Amino acid sequence: MEVSNVTKITQQLTYDAVSVQPMRDELTSVGCKELLTPQDVDKALDRRDDKTVLVVINSICGCSAGSARPAVMVALQNGIIPDELYTLFGGMEKNAIDRYRNKYLSNYMPSSPHIALFRNGEPVAIFQRSDIEGHKADGIACELATIFNKECNNTGPSIPAKDFENVTQGKYGCYTDRSKNKE
Repeated sequence: MEVSNVTKITQQLTYDAVSVQPMRDELTSVGCKELLTPQDVDKALDRRDDKTVLVVINSICGCSAGSARPAVMVALQNGIIPDELYTLFGGMEKNAIDRYRNKYLSNYMPSSPHIALFRNGEPVAIFQRSDIEGHKADGIACELATIFNKECNNTGPSIPAKDFENVTQGKYGCYTDRSKNKE
């Protein structure tokens, strides 16, 4: 038996699936699709079509709840957004995260949470935990929107403003074109 198959069989989920579901729902509710397998990761990133692809490693930590997820959600209300939106959950889709980190980010230290923008399978911009922890969501959202405006061509927002307000229960208000707002 190959070592990777042993790892695959013996890997256990770090968290209870029911407990993390609300955290998953925050990103999927604004249009992020989940990457659950290594094959999903390759399908999303192993491409050469010039499309921009956002990948978020979600986490149960406080900096994910207080900064990463809100920042991504607000940034996706920008007038320009990535072509495709994806998420993985740290401690859950271990094989998918291993593929993502080892194949697409081998030159970077593992980080959770993590936000990255890719084009043609290569990172264009990366926010590691150190870029997220201790930083305000609104500031990160503005930085993301600035990157989207520079690197992306897809028309946003990812969901209509009214739906965004409903999904976020008004926590983040209604924003469009975040890069034009000052911190």
